[in-house]
Amino acid sequence: NAAIVGIAWFKSWRVLNLLGFAFTFGIGTLWGAFDYAPHKYASTQPFLALFFAFYLVIPLLFARRRPAGRRDLIDGCLVFGMPLVAFSLQAGLLEGKRMPLAFCALGLGALYAALAWWLRRRKDYGVLAQSYALLAVGFATLAVPLALSAQATACVFALEGAALAWLGLRQQRRLPQFTGAGLQLAAAMAFAIGRTDAMLAASTEFATMFANAGFMSALLIALAGFASAWAYRHERRDDETFDHIALLYYGWGLLWWIGNGLHEFGRFLGDSDQPDALLAFAALTGWLAAEVHRRRPAGALGWTSLMALAAAATLAIWQSIAHAQPFAGNGLWAWLVFAALGVRGLVCLREGAHRLAAAAQFTWWLVWPLVASLLLSWWPEQFERLGTGWQAAAVALPWLAVAALALFRWRWLSLPLGERFDGWRGRLLAVLFVVIGLWWLASLFEAGSAAPLPWLPLLNPMELAQLAALALALHWQLAGARMLPPRRIVLLATLAFAWITSVVLHALHHRGDAPWGDAILSTSLAQTSLTVTWSVLGVFGWVLGSKRGQRMLWLAGAVLMGVVLAKLVLVDRQHLGNLLGIGSFIAYGLLCTVVGYFAPAPPRAATTEGDATGEPA
Repeated sequence: NAAIVGIAWFKSWRVLNLLGFAFTFGIGTLWGAFDYAPHKYASTQPFLALFFAFYLVIPLLFARRRPAGRRDLIDGCLVFGMPLVAFSLQAGLLEGKRMPLAFCALGLGALYAALAWWLRRRKDYGVLAQSYALLAVGFATLAVPLALSAQATACVFALEGAALAWLGLRQQRRLPQFTGAGLQLAAAMAFAIGRTDAMLAASTEFATMFANAGFMSALLIALAGFASAWAYRHERRDDETFDHIALLYYGWGLLWWIGNGLHEFGRFLGDSDQPDALLAFAALTGWLAAEVHRRRPAGALGWTSLMALAAAATLAIWQSIAHAQPFAGNGLWAWLVFAALGVRGLVCLREGAHRLAAAAQFTWWLVWPLVASLLLSWWPEQFERLGTGWQAAAVALPWLAVAALALFRWRWLSLPLGERFDGWRGRLLAVLFVVIGLWWLASLFEAGSAAPLPWLPLLNPMELAQLAALALALHWQLAGARMLPPRRIVLLATLAFAWITSVVLHALHHRGDAPWGDAILSTSLAQTSLTVTWSVLGVFGWVLGSKRGQRMLWLAGAVLMGVVLAKLVLVDRQHLGNLLGIGSFIAYGLLCTVVGYFAPAPPRAATTEGDATGEPA
């Protein structure tokens, strides 16, 4: 080996260097496996250090003997392979003693940092200096998990794999790239084997969340994947193949990142604290992706930020299950972190000018009303005498507030994107009113007590919220339109009819002591009240449609009167008896005759052809 170093001083003989490296460390590994014993440490360690020094100097001499302008073609096998093998042999000599290995890794990091600093000022040694800088960062990072457990040494494969992938890209050579990918897969396998062994051994070693070998090891594998993705994205952004490889590396790193966090929280936190920690973790993940996206826009980063925001909705529901409402326990701090990092993430996505920025802000304005709704639904339960109507209204209040802002103060919701978010206004309103509509339909079947306040028709919490929902929906449909399409008119009229019917039934329940539920429809008071109410609505629509010439409104009133007639025949006869039933039929007939005489059907709208001839269509 000394002779090989001497030859390298005068000649760049790469094959000889590789042969010497392979035989030296190959024979050393075999001897260590079959014949090494702890009492031979003192006579073995100097030789390992000497051979390390030999093959540390040879790449420098190899680059020195290269012609000017071609010194970037470094010998990656020796630059990255030698420390990998030497450090693995060193771990074998130390028999897994974690603190000596940690100091060894730290010392190697300092050595490579010094070499990188020395070479960075020399001309034509840029790639070699960057390679040593990568090794310095890798070994310095590796010192942390090694200080906690010797089993984390497998992560050096991931770090070396990322470095080889980067070097292969810089030199446009495929073999280092394939080797780098293989080393990262080997690191994952080594990690899995180490974790399995630790579980089988049922180790009682003291461990702290994040400050333990398992977490740091998986973190290094994730960072290696991210670094490889960055390298492929940075070096060949105009090549779709390299973009696909970068996406695979990014997905690999993200999988390890998320899996590592989930495992750590599941291992150290109780069931009530896990959703809070995961919420902060999701916010951190989305923010980091957005920050990188701001500097180097990529679709995968935008999707990561978007999914992190969307995950908050599921986590909010989990928080409500775990500790009654999202802000209990550590939930308040988690949501403060989510709010701060979420706003910063939206700003980063805006500066990255990606199409997913609007989708992320759209998701943002759906998460917060959900969280507020979960909180407000819990609040009335803390008061014993508070009626269910307060809770029903509280659930809808955040969604109504955001819908009102979207209708009347859109600029408040459009920040930070501004005008770029205007195209999503219709979609946001549609989703908001779908949620409000589902709540509105469900609230019709709630008793809606206003206790401790007396129940007053229309002036109770639940029905005021229902009325506000109808008013906002009507304003949304009328905005910018002179006349609604017939289908929407029918839909809004149907909703108004259902609401008025619900108001009547609720009044009977709270003021007439009628039982709430299906049984209320079997009472004579309820059936009579509905018949009167529907008749009034039918007559009103009938007359108003005739006076204004709105045939659709007149027809709706006529149809409703037909429904009242069917109800008299099929239902009310059972509750009113023969005498009152006959009287109700007579009154109904006289009413329809009078209204039909004074409010005849308006003519159909004239067609274009009819207008041209002066004749009705």
